[in-house]
Amino acid sequence: MLAGGVPGALIGMLLGSWLWFAHDSWGALRLLAWLRSTELAHAPVQRGLWGEVGDRARRWLRQQRQQTQASDERLNDMLSALQASPNGVVLLDEEGRIEWCNQISNIQFGFDAVRDRMQNIGNLVRDPAFSHYLHAQDFSRGVVLQGRDSTPARPMRLAVQLYPYGDGRRLLLAIDITEHEQAEAMRRDFVANVSHEIRTPLTVLVGFVETLQTLPLEEEERARYLALMAQQSARMQHLVEDLLALSRLEGSPPPGLTQWTPVGLLLRQCEDEARGLSVALTRANARPHVIEFPDSAPGVDLGEIAGAATELQSAFSNLLANALRYTPAGKRVTVRWQAHADGSATFSVQDEGPGIESTHLARLTERFYRVDRSRSRDTGGTGLGLAIVKHVLQRHGATLDVRSTVGSGSVFSVTFPAQRLRPPALPAPADAS
Repeated sequence: MLAGGVPGALIGMLLGSWLWFAHDSWGALRLLAWLRSTELAHAPVQRGLWGEVGDRARRWLRQQRQQTQASDERLNDMLSALQASPNGVVLLDEEGRIEWCNQISNIQFGFDAVRDRMQNIGNLVRDPAFSHYLHAQDFSRGVVLQGRDSTPARPMRLAVQLYPYGDGRRLLLAIDITEHEQAEAMRRDFVANVSHEIRTPLTVLVGFVETLQTLPLEEEERARYLALMAQQSARMQHLVEDLLALSRLEGSPPPGLTQWTPVGLLLRQCEDEARGLSVALTRANARPHVIEFPDSAPGVDLGEIAGAATELQSAFSNLLANALRYTPAGKRVTVRWQAHADGSATFSVQDEGPGIESTHLARLTERFYRVDRSRSRDTGGTGLGLAIVKHVLQRHGATLDVRSTVGSGSVFSVTFPAQRLRPPALPAPADAS
């Protein structure tokens, strides 16, 4: 019996081993198929060794996927931040090819984020200065280039620098410095203009002082020299006052809507100043200007305007003074105040002067800009009047329009928005009794 049972037991052991091996292999194959698919949602449920391996693999894969997702989110956040940057940002690989660029760089260089991906930047930015900078491999400082759409009328200047990072990669940063360079040029021009404007009367004053100190002069000649010195001193004083006015306008907050001034009052004050200036300018001709103002008698209500009364009067007076200085004696200067249906209103000054060529109109409000330098100085202008007007109008939300015809005169019009104006008060109803 014992001898006959050995082969059966052996066969049973072999059969059991085969069944266990088959079951184990089947579990391994299921786990392998799942690993190949990497679908965590369809992970096989198993027990034993392969079940533990599957559980550990599933946890590991889940962690890796979470880490990858977190890394992708951080990368997207970084790219979004670079996309929101006000500067142009371009990421280059070790061969100088574009891997990524933001929208600002597209505008600055004319790139297309899709079309130009993996294109060599040296083939896209053809500026010789950039080509030399790129091949020199000295990125310790940047280079200044013209923007893609730069024109003489609307220049674009870019400060470009490459920053190496990673394994041979580089980051290109482009900063628009157009406004900075323009501001620097304006600063240089401003200093030069102020120096020139002050040097001329100072030279005259110094010369007259030396003459008075060294030469015996008759009383009449002495009085003439003193009068000329007073004239030059007044010119410097006006220049300093206008510079201080500009400084106050630029450094103070815009006026609010709480201080209201009658328009008629402003016009009457401007009229008094204008008639006095006209007499001073035309004293030698004995023919003052013909100045027309709208009816601004104390009983006439032209409404009210909100803002700084002194600034508004300064702007109106500067426009009037400018018109009177360039209008010949005996000619007409017309002042108008016109209300519009939308609630806005326009203050305008029309003269019969020589007119202004169209090439000068865009620059009239620049500091010290003069159409005719010698004539402006002869009439006592500082070259800052229209610059003051521009700043006052900007602070009050108004706009300036200039129309001029050479030989026929000019019209300077200032339009104020409705929120800064109050219409004239309605008359009280008559008593029915």
